[in-house]
Amino acid sequence: MRCENAVTNPSSFSAQKPSGTEEQRRALVAAAELLAKVLDTTVKIPGTSLYLGLDPLIGLIPGLGDVLANLMGAVILGLAARLDVPRIVITRMSLNLLINGVVGAVPVLGDLFSVWFQSNMRNAALLRDAATQPARTTHRDWTYVVGLIGGTVVLLLALVALVVWLVISLWSRFAGFQ
Repeated sequence: MRCENAVTNPSSFSAQKPSGTEEQRRALVAAAELLAKVLDTTVKIPGTSLYLGLDPLIGLIPGLGDVLANLMGAVILGLAARLDVPRIVITRMSLNLLINGVVGAVPVLGDLFSVWFQSNMRNAALLRDAATQPARTTHRDWTYVVGLIGGTVVLLLALVALVVWLVISLWSRFAGFQ
């Protein structure tokens, strides 16, 4: 019966035993998840639901720490590229690293943000979803990326407007003293 099923349905063998490439894909996803766990959730902080990993600890090193932590997190991006996940997923993963890197550059507060945000765990989950469901729709990913970029532009414009307002206010106060 098993042989007859294999003749009439050749894909039944692949369902029984994963192919070499499928095993490689699983191994790469597992490696990404392990790296993310080491970077973001190695130890539970007692009395809380938060976990601590190497990312926020390395981030405490002034100047170089956040760069090193993001370089280690970029390995997950490399695995995503190797697994040929959709570009929008890689873009979303890159934005997660960028957010973690920019906010993480703020001493102490950035490291606390890294403990909460866990960009590497987010990226490992995105990679797992994209690698196991290659034909999935990416509408949510596009919405996320467009919203994030739009929100960033709005915040930057508001920041520029605030700086211009401050400069004009200070200029008019100091110019009025003459």
